[in-house]
Amino acid sequence: MRLSRYFLPLSKETPADATIASHQYMLRAGMMKQNSAGIYSWLPLGHKVLKKIEQIVREEQNRAGAIEMLMPTIQSADLWKETGRYDAYGPEMLRIVDRHEREMLYGPTNEDMITDIFRTFTRSYKELPKILYHIQWKFRDERRPRFGVMRGREFLMKDAYSFDLTEEDARASYNKMFIAYLNTFNRMGLKAVPMRADTGPIGGDLSHEFIILAETGESEVFCHADLVNMAAPGAVDFESDLQALVDQRTALYAATDEMHNPEEFEQIPDDKRLTARGIEVGHIFYFGEKYSQPMKAKVMGPDGQEIFIKMGSYGIGVSRLVGGIIEASHDENGIIWPKAVAPFGAGIINLKVGDEDTDTACENIYHALALAGIDPLYDDRSDRGGVKFSRMDLIGLPYQIIVGPRGLKEGGVEVKTRSTGERENLSIDEAINFVTEQFKA
Repeated sequence: MRLSRYFLPLSKETPADATIASHQYMLRAGMMKQNSAGIYSWLPLGHKVLKKIEQIVREEQNRAGAIEMLMPTIQSADLWKETGRYDAYGPEMLRIVDRHEREMLYGPTNEDMITDIFRTFTRSYKELPKILYHIQWKFRDERRPRFGVMRGREFLMKDAYSFDLTEEDARASYNKMFIAYLNTFNRMGLKAVPMRADTGPIGGDLSHEFIILAETGESEVFCHADLVNMAAPGAVDFESDLQALVDQRTALYAATDEMHNPEEFEQIPDDKRLTARGIEVGHIFYFGEKYSQPMKAKVMGPDGQEIFIKMGSYGIGVSRLVGGIIEASHDENGIIWPKAVAPFGAGIINLKVGDEDTDTACENIYHALALAGIDPLYDDRSDRGGVKFSRMDLIGLPYQIIVGPRGLKEGGVEVKTRSTGERENLSIDEAINFVTEQFKA
């Protein structure tokens, strides 16, 4: 993409109500525009990041055996009344009455609807287990939306739902999602720590939050330091018993302030106790028959008797992750995107637009990187060098290739790695190969 043709409305000013880095940089970098409190339009740069995160989530869900579908944003209140949640959920639910006086709502979650779908079409235990998921917009009417996409009212979420015959099978499905989550966040360059969690309005007796550590995190977290340094499971056989992999992490203490047990925490060796701030980016629940009983969601068991299905639900805040990644990866100059979610792989900076040699060199680099699948952003605008450097640092692309007449006369270009600030003078071919190889690693 050529910057002269792109829609990238940058801002030098930081809005007064933007108090954390992700909110500030997403507005300044032209990633989003606020429409009303807690509701944003996703502009092209932000939308590209959002879609990359969404695709990683999708790939890891599919790898774990989950099946994608799509449910509507507007739900019938009748389903929520069956489970008793319509009145219990509270003022965060946006309740709607249509022209026929039917009670509707803008879905904050989908346990009730997915249970209705499942009971409509599933009759036999032979059709189990199943994990169904979708990636859809949700709405929760936060009393005080703040921190940009970190606590908005409208947000994009991946929510999955598991259906099993027995509690043992259901916990196996829970373990699949537990491992899939660790791999999902790892692919985004994040260290996500699973923490024991309250089940809240979702219900059930087993729950974990996945927390990334960041100074601006909304929760105080307490955990065994080894959890932060533990490698993601990587490629696993999701049809095997994953309990040992889950136990490896859940055996170590980790809890947010809501679930913190100081006495248990004190039993950890002094040099292994970690206290920090964290941001929730995922939450998983096992709640058994909480929804299947009131909604009479049963299957015929192997003995011919009807059995209530056992269920769990699994959420990832896709839009929230955009802000979470920035909180975990930025400096005083702007965003530092991990390669996997960067809106563009590299930025090409032309220091003298209109000069035949620099224009030709930039065009050659641009086409070579595009051919290699790097998706470059070519700054072909006639701005001063300082403006170009500041702009590229702000939007945080992993690599910058800086092309100017002086460098070309000396036989090369300058390559900057955004995450480290390191600069290296390379020939054009070496620069192209360097960037390309970094994305293969």
